[in-house]
Amino acid sequence: MFGFDLSWSWVSLVLLGGFHGLNPAMGWLFAVAHGIQERRDRAVINALGNIAVGHALAIAVVVMVVAALGMVVPQDVMMVAAGASMVGFAAYKVATRFRHPTRFGMRIRGRELVAWSFAMATAHGAGLMLVPAVIQLRGDEVQSAAAHSGHQHHIEGTTESGASLLATSLAVGVHTAAMFAVAGMLAMIVYRKVGVDILRRAWINMDLLWVGVLSLTGLFTLAYGIMSKLS
Repeated sequence: MFGFDLSWSWVSLVLLGGFHGLNPAMGWLFAVAHGIQERRDRAVINALGNIAVGHALAIAVVVMVVAALGMVVPQDVMMVAAGASMVGFAAYKVATRFRHPTRFGMRIRGRELVAWSFAMATAHGAGLMLVPAVIQLRGDEVQSAAAHSGHQHHIEGTTESGASLLATSLAVGVHTAAMFAVAGMLAMIVYRKVGVDILRRAWINMDLLWVGVLSLTGLFTLAYGIMSKLS
């Protein structure tokens, strides 16, 4: 079993999961609507479960692509590409005025809710935010696997693949658990205590905040990749 330590990569995955959970567009407001429609707590939890699955699938697609590319692309190049992609995607969201997927109604169920969550996470670039942490995490796990297997200067393909698979699976799981916990807490508080009217009185423009975080993360990643490449 590979080491699991509280490096900045893991902390970033948890914090980003919490941030994604805060955003109503990631699903907790949808879960509250389901609870109101069916008048039971169970409806909120069931909706959140489907939303979490869709979010995890969207994240997993990006994470798996990063892991696959990491087999052949140097880490510093990956960082530069990831940073540029995030900054470019943030600019695209601003240029399109934060356009959201609209082919879903408020009464969707089951697999449709999973598909909606997948579409929303993808449209918001949720997976892109995780790329820097996943790149670093994958490198740490591969090195750990090499050290444990005694190949510090030569990593065999099976060892590297196993480390990559474990790192990516844990990354998706940890991030999604944090997202589900925060979204679930907010959904139950709004559903059972304060009601959706609070959103009219205390609304924060999450689209601007989301793009701001995406841009800053992208710029930091881009700078880190360039500095690593020059050093």
